[in-house]
Amino acid sequence: MTAENDASDALDEFHALLRNTHGVSDEDREADAVARRRRIRRGLIITTVAVAVLLAAIGGYVGWALSASVSAATVTPVTPQVVARPAAAVALPASGAAAVSVSGADDYLGADASDIWAVAGADEVRPMASISKLITALVVLQAHPLASTDDQGPTITFDKADHDLYDAYYVLGATIAPMPTGTTLSEQDALATMLIPSASNYAEAISTWAFGSQSAFLRAARTWLADNGLNSTTMVEPTGIDARNTSTVGDLITLGKIAAADPVIAKITATRSVTISGPGTLTNTNDLLGSHGITGLKTGNLGEDAYNLLFTASVNVGTATPLSVTGVVLGQPSHEELDQAVEDLLDSLTGGFVSATVASGGQNVGTISTPWGSSAHLVVSDDVSMLTWSDTPISAVIDLSPAASYDDGQVVGTITWTAGPNTSTANVEVNGSVEPPGIWWRLTHPSELG
Repeated sequence: MTAENDASDALDEFHALLRNTHGVSDEDREADAVARRRRIRRGLIITTVAVAVLLAAIGGYVGWALSASVSAATVTPVTPQVVARPAAAVALPASGAAAVSVSGADDYLGADASDIWAVAGADEVRPMASISKLITALVVLQAHPLASTDDQGPTITFDKADHDLYDAYYVLGATIAPMPTGTTLSEQDALATMLIPSASNYAEAISTWAFGSQSAFLRAARTWLADNGLNSTTMVEPTGIDARNTSTVGDLITLGKIAAADPVIAKITATRSVTISGPGTLTNTNDLLGSHGITGLKTGNLGEDAYNLLFTASVNVGTATPLSVTGVVLGQPSHEELDQAVEDLLDSLTGGFVSATVASGGQNVGTISTPWGSSAHLVVSDDVSMLTWSDTPISAVIDLSPAASYDDGQVVGTITWTAGPNTSTANVEVNGSVEPPGIWWRLTHPSELG
């Protein structure tokens, strides 16, 4: 036991020596251990709190990034360009003179179109030939008006002197119609015989009947011309066989409008043929009736280089109502060339009105793009055409409405084209879909979020 006790005592002394050597008591050493444990716990707490705060911040950012609004898509419209069209060429005769007036198309052809739209040749007096008979008819109707197109008017009896006119005008080479002595016709039938086949013997007979003498008729005719502002028109006899019966294209356009406004004359001059007891079957000298919309009025010729036509036409070009045309062509070399000149003129008018294609369905008119790289196109929904004249400029305006999202086929606005008085509108729709931004883009582009 003694040895063991000695060893134990030695060990205690050694530990005591160690303690004394370091100068730390057991109490101090225990206190250090407690302090260490406290520091560790405090570090753990701080670390835990820091991690919790960090995780909360990250969670808040993620929540905000995933729910925050994003920058609006950029919509860039592109106004479509309409292919320019060549200007319409108005076909006017190279010789003689011509003029045309067009009513119902001022918005297309200009404000002066209903006065004189196009003119060719010098505005000088020229023989009007049998166009004179329109003046004769209007002067007679002023003195002896008919109440309507059905009113036949008074009965006219033609005597021997009237019958002799047949031979007199035959010798002159004028157009004539039978007029046996004692023939009776209504005023309307007599006017029809004068105007439809252009019978000169009836022109003199009916004008003498209306006023008692040719001198009285001519006084009335000159007064009528002055009253209607036809100051460049001269009448020396009722038929036009005398080359001194002259007028200008400007005056004749006015005459044509006056004649066309008279229901009786308009009806008669639009008649292709008629059979009247006495004169027989009468065929209109205006062989263009019914062609190219022509509705009247009167031919007139004095031979080579003196073929004339004062005409009216109703032309359908696609406008709300047909255009009303009054035209005159004078001094053509032949009857065939006269007809061709009139046809060419009217064709150039109608041909100048076109249904222009301004857009095709699916045509691109813009783009939609987003900061996150999703995009789509804006397209016209349907084919679009519109009526226009010649090279009238066509403009387009796009009107778009902001949208929260853009889906394939979604209508987002309209596009409107304007040409002269006409407009056409089509929808603008989305071609393709604009997808929302992905999670990663949201998390990595905070500056793009609202």
